[in-house]
Amino acid sequence: MRFLRLISEFIKVSLKEESAYRVNFAISLLTSLLTVASAALGVLIVFGQTEDVQGWTHASTLVVLGVYLMVNALRGLFISPGLESLAGMDGEVWSGRFDFSLLRPVDTQFLVTFRKWRLFSLIDLLFGIVVTGIAIFRMHAAVSLWQILLFGVLLCSGTVMLYAILLIFSAMVFWSPGVLYTWVFNGLFQLARYPLSMYPGWLRFILTWIIPVGIITTFPVQALTGELSMKILFIGIGLAIALVILASWLFRRALTHYSSASS
Repeated sequence: MRFLRLISEFIKVSLKEESAYRVNFAISLLTSLLTVASAALGVLIVFGQTEDVQGWTHASTLVVLGVYLMVNALRGLFISPGLESLAGMDGEVWSGRFDFSLLRPVDTQFLVTFRKWRLFSLIDLLFGIVVTGIAIFRMHAAVSLWQILLFGVLLCSGTVMLYAILLIFSAMVFWSPGVLYTWVFNGLFQLARYPLSMYPGWLRFILTWIIPVGIITTFPVQALTGELSMKILFIGIGLAIALVILASWLFRRALTHYSSASS
C-alpha cells in the first residue's frame, strides 16, 4: 500500500508539472496524430503492392501496429520519463545528481521507475486502442473472450519485457556514462511495428532472442488471430519474468559502480 500511495503522489506531481504548460496538450495531440498517420501510411504502402506478406494481411499487420502504439504509449507514460532522467542526455548519472535519489528512504529501482509520469502519453494509448479496434473489425474474425484474455496477458508481458530491456540499457550507463544506450534501443524498437515473420531469418533471431522487441508486439496479435500456441504463451511469460529478474540484478550491480558527485 505504501508503494501505491507513492505512485499516486508521483502521478499528482507529474500532472501539476504538465498542467503548467497547457499548450503541450495541443502539441502532444498533433504529434500523436502525425505518428499514427505516418505509421499507418507505411503499412498501406506495403500492402498497396500485395495482399499479404508471409501470411500477414493488411488488417492483421495493422493490429501489430496498434499494439506497438499501445506499448510505446505505456513506455512514454511511466517507463521512459524516469529512466531518461537517470541515464538520458544530462541525466543524473552524468551530472552526479543521482546522489539525491540514493538518499531517498525508498527502494532505488522503484523510485527511478515510477517517480516521473508523462500523462500526455495517454493520448497515444487511446490512438493505439482505436487502431487496434479498427484493425480487428477489418479482420472480420470472431474474437473470443479467451483470446482477449490471452491478448491482455501477453500485452502485459510485453510491457514488462520493454521495461526490463530499457532498465538494462539504462544500467549500462553506469559503466559507460558517455554512451546513450537508450538511443540505440530506440532505433531497434521501431522494428516492432511489423510482424516478426516479415524480417529475414538472422534479424528475426535477433529480435526474438537477443533484443526481443519483436515478440512484444507479435505474440499478443497471434493471441487475437488464434495462432497462439501454449508454447508461445509460456515463452512470452517466462521471458518477461527472466528479463525483469536479470534487469533488477544488473541495475543493483550497476549502482555499485556509480561515482558520487561528492566523491
